[in-house]
Amino acid sequence: MALFVSLHTFGQSDPKGERRVTGTYAIVNATVTTSPGKTINGATILIKNGLVESIGNNLSLPPEAQIIPGDSLFVYPGFIDGASGAGVSKPADPERPADFDSSNPPDEIAGITPWRSVLDNYDPKSSQISDWRKVGFTIAQIIPEGGMLPGKSAIVTFGGKTSSNILANNTAMGARFRNVGGGRGMYPGTQLGIMAKFRDLYKNAELSARHNRLFASTSGVARPEMNKTLEAFFPVLDKNMPILFEVSNDLEIKRATALQREFGFNLILTGVTEIDYALDDMKASNAKVLIGFRLPNDKTANADLEGKTEEMQSRTLKIREAYKSILEGPSKLEAAGIPFGFTSMGGRSSEMLKNIRLMIENGLSEDGALAALTINNANIMGIQKFAGTLEKGKLANMVISTAPIFSEEAQIQHVIADGYLFDYDVSKKSKANGENGKTIDIAGVWEYTSDTPAGSSDGTMEIKKEGDSYKGTITYDNPAGSGKASSEMNNITLSGNNLSFTFNVSAGGMALEVTVAGDVSEDDFRGNMSLSDFGSFPLNANKKPNQSNQ
Repeated sequence: MALFVSLHTFGQSDPKGERRVTGTYAIVNATVTTSPGKTINGATILIKNGLVESIGNNLSLPPEAQIIPGDSLFVYPGFIDGASGAGVSKPADPERPADFDSSNPPDEIAGITPWRSVLDNYDPKSSQISDWRKVGFTIAQIIPEGGMLPGKSAIVTFGGKTSSNILANNTAMGARFRNVGGGRGMYPGTQLGIMAKFRDLYKNAELSARHNRLFASTSGVARPEMNKTLEAFFPVLDKNMPILFEVSNDLEIKRATALQREFGFNLILTGVTEIDYALDDMKASNAKVLIGFRLPNDKTANADLEGKTEEMQSRTLKIREAYKSILEGPSKLEAAGIPFGFTSMGGRSSEMLKNIRLMIENGLSEDGALAALTINNANIMGIQKFAGTLEKGKLANMVISTAPIFSEEAQIQHVIADGYLFDYDVSKKSKANGENGKTIDIAGVWEYTSDTPAGSSDGTMEIKKEGDSYKGTITYDNPAGSGKASSEMNNITLSGNNLSFTFNVSAGGMALEVTVAGDVSEDDFRGNMSLSDFGSFPLNANKKPNQSNQ
């Protein structure tokens, strides 16, 4: 534990709002939720050398304690991400040998690299980490990129840039039914092929482990051949390491749980969205579950049925039913007594709390949502002894907000991660319908500037109101050369004074989805532009006068 929380002297805040928290300090007179369902009003948290020293009312504070006023603030345990790709890059594909056989390719070329560590391709200084920390995440299990068996995961903190931030290595073996050799003309090329290959590897690993034990304990036994792929399975066979299976639908859940029932390994399912048809399979396999909080586009689900053909109405109703089923999934797990956690994989930091609020509106309790962000993931990852709740002796990882965390008014003002205090600017949010019951008028032409590592750029956003929704077009510097390119603005959403939308950019043969979100007034926008693989960058805009397009 000393390795995790070794601290230095308290430093001055740097320009990014990051400062090292050491020595002794106290958050005074705050509303503190120590764990789901347990809240202390007007409480003080005393922190010493990065650990929680005590929590309660009317604590006697030592004279050296540095005071942080907690009046009107709400404190929660730091969020824990059950499966994250923040800061993780994909290893380069190896070259094919001259005698390459597509029906029996080498493991590494076929995407079978369970011996790899995700830390070999992890950048702790990635801006993606800053994005997720800003919405409350303090610890994450990072998982490797790659093929069928991409490697082993690790648990890291989202603390300062001068520390390794590593809590544990080789915590789970990653597995998936996609991004495999079949897309490059080799075996295994289908999900059934992956199932067969997995069985082959697992059974051979069992034989190899048995041979190794026999060789070590008995004379007259031939020396076993060393095989790093099979040896990577040994801790899984011993049930010292779970397999973390990425799944994207109920069929993949059924296939992963079928493998678990056949071999008996410890299973974590991550990216679960479809619950109804796989609930019994998850129960039967005793799987631990990580829910993705990214939701599908609700534009079609919320479309007006008036004037549509009977066929289109039927399709829309089916989409609406499927969308609602996804929203209700977490509440069904909660009702079934299956503890689950949240994973950020495939999600956007700007949408996290909004989408969790939608799940709460569809039956998930607030305590269940908080548990999925904290203690449930701590239990799934085996770190509950020092994380997941606020208790004496545990790491002082915290989320401090201006209102109850799942309320629309909540803004995260401070995050403490691994002994670092991160301060964030908060602004007074407008009422949903403005000061006089009037919705903010975002229709018009906006001129924006954005700053990225490549330099500053600018463009325009033209937004038009059509009925109850919005349409728009954004211009940007053309990646293919000089001049400007344009793209349709998708999913334009105005919630109170929060504006968000997405647009697509074609660059270097890749289609990139860009997410923009921030606070808006009648003539000013302050937000961020996020690209999932490249981080988040400021984007600010001003509305041109006399350009209403309503």
